[in-house]
Amino acid sequence: MSVKTNILQSTLLIVDDSVENLQLLSALLKDLYRIKVAKSGEKALEIAQQSPMPDLILLDIMMPGMNGFEVCEELKSNPATQSTPVIFLTALNEVADETKGFQVGGADFIVKPFNPDIVKARIKTHLELQAERKKSEQLLRILLPEKVIHALIHEGKYLPEKRSNVSILFCDFVGFTSISSTLSPEKLFEELTEIFTAFDDICFELGGTRIKTIGDAYMAATGVLDQDDAHASRMVQIGLRFIQYLEQRNAQNALQWNCRIGIHSGSVIAGIVGKSRFIYDVMGDDVNIAARVESAGTSMRVPITDYTASLIENDFKTEPVGNVMLKGKGERMLHRVISNL
Repeated sequence: MSVKTNILQSTLLIVDDSVENLQLLSALLKDLYRIKVAKSGEKALEIAQQSPMPDLILLDIMMPGMNGFEVCEELKSNPATQSTPVIFLTALNEVADETKGFQVGGADFIVKPFNPDIVKARIKTHLELQAERKKSEQLLRILLPEKVIHALIHEGKYLPEKRSNVSILFCDFVGFTSISSTLSPEKLFEELTEIFTAFDDICFELGGTRIKTIGDAYMAATGVLDQDDAHASRMVQIGLRFIQYLEQRNAQNALQWNCRIGIHSGSVIAGIVGKSRFIYDVMGDDVNIAARVESAGTSMRVPITDYTASLIENDFKTEPVGNVMLKGKGERMLHRVISNL
């Protein structure tokens, strides 16, 4: 969708205690945008959270009750409205008012009496900026969890943190090299995109977080963004659903994809890696163990470590595999998930 299309569908909230000003601005803008109006700051705060929420707010400064600066401060303190641009309407063309307006989060000023061309131009400019910002945030959501995006936008950074109750899953495809050699690049990426999109949907549904993909490898975690006492059970359920999805897909397609999965639970360090092309990543010894469990796994099964097995014993039926040599980690007791209880 183009920026122009977004702008034409935009909703404006005009806030002014003067009926004359409300009528003037509404008549000027009603053929270009959807218009909402409020005659007080208190009413504006109420309307600003009603669907469809405004894409831009024109806000009078001098009003009885809450003035425009106070309304703007409330808007910027509310996560639901803090990103909505505010243009102040003022008859006071003074530097002090402009300084105060920008300090409380205003984006611009329009001085009364209104010049129609200036009003339209400034609204168009800020809606275009808002549309571009939303595009950027949509791209970020493909790469980063919502919690991380919020911290980066509003705090300018996301500090690394240790998470102690986390489960990690690694998944890759059996015989990927031989399969990929028979496919065109376009077909290979089409297949991986379809499968990984389905994996993403499963993770989202069950409270998991896709960490990253590397080639045919898919890495996910639970409990990494928020405290989750059921992190291990959620992760195991995700692994079972991955296999179920591939089995259903294989039944309808000539090209067969089978995967290996490995799950381990423990502690990780989570944070942003890089500066110009950053990713959200987790690292630590327990991450490495999960990767080794996957490497030692068998096709279309969900092997888990002894510790993860102890966390899910009330939710799943498992069977011991025995001690398995994990590269660089020595022998570990592994279990295989059979089914839900």
